[in-house]
Amino acid sequence: MNYSALAFSDGIKAIQERMGSRNAYERVQKASFTDGLTIVETRFISDMDSFYMASFGENEYPYIQHRGGPKGFIKVIDAQTIGIVDFSGNRQYISVGNITHNPKVSLILVSYPLRARLKIYAEAEIVAISDNPELFELLKPEDYPVKPERLLLFHIKAYDWNCPKHITPRYSPTDIEQITNFQDVYIQRLEREIEMLREKVKE
Repeated sequence: MNYSALAFSDGIKAIQERMGSRNAYERVQKASFTDGLTIVETRFISDMDSFYMASFGENEYPYIQHRGGPKGFIKVIDAQTIGIVDFSGNRQYISVGNITHNPKVSLILVSYPLRARLKIYAEAEIVAISDNPELFELLKPEDYPVKPERLLLFHIKAYDWNCPKHITPRYSPTDIEQITNFQDVYIQRLEREIEMLREKVKE
């Protein structure tokens, strides 16, 4: 896998040359081969509760869709494959139709608390749940009350990490609750210690 080799067309290279960044990116391209997802990407993906997917339609326009679910709904099947259960939504089926026409997609996964962004080139595969019930059992989130419609597999062709610049940290209610719970426990411990010290002073 080499994200730069796939991403940088001749036209893009010409712009990089004109803007003075081509030499740096040429070095990156020569050194950016990977054999698939590492433990770093696997942990990052497994912790996500959403991602963005760009597909390309018969109208020759790209289409970007947000896909969400419970944390961990994106499953890493192996170093080259991730998958999800595709839930019922607004029933427009634009992404599904685009993938049927052209399986090449681009994914972006963003962790706002970590200010980290993973971009992936992949070929998408639509799998009927009835055709592979074992895969459905592997991919389905537990206790998620939404109707499943199909399975989506993403065969990864290349990936890369973006820099954190311009990513504003944002925290979900669950993130905030975890932070405040830690603070509450710490405050309660301090209050107990203060009370113990007061009792000792009284003695």
